[in-house]
Amino acid sequence: MEGKPLVGQPGPEIELLVREMIGRVADKWTMLILEELAEHGTVRFTRLGDLVGGISQKMLTKTLRQLESDGLVQRTVHPVIPPHVDYRLTELGLSLSEAFCGVWEWAEKYHGQVAQSRRDFQSVVAAQGLSETSSATSPTAATHTP
Repeated sequence: MEGKPLVGQPGPEIELLVREMIGRVADKWTMLILEELAEHGTVRFTRLGDLVGGISQKMLTKTLRQLESDGLVQRTVHPVIPPHVDYRLTELGLSLSEAFCGVWEWAEKYHGQVAQSRRDFQSVVAAQGLSETSSATSPTAATHTP
């Protein structure tokens, strides 16, 4: 049976953007920053770092600059002493945040199953005396059921 061509199949520029955005939000901090800005609106730099938790100022600055360059975050500098800088999601950033909301919903729904699968995997690895990365074949290949 022949497959039908996709209607409106994306061109290479769309594929590139999708790959870039997945790469961007797949890092350790971006989704957390998007979530906090979506939840709290306009937030000062230091407060945003506190909300995200565990992020260095350098990494927060780097991540915010990447988001700003993509048009996802707006940075506002207030001309006061000491400087007051705050951040908020743009409409584009809010739409991306909403698109990835499904990941959070999925995690809430399936976190127990994922945790159990990880425990099961660790048990199999321990029983076989393997490390998680030492075997080219999956230690659970014979026992894994989707």
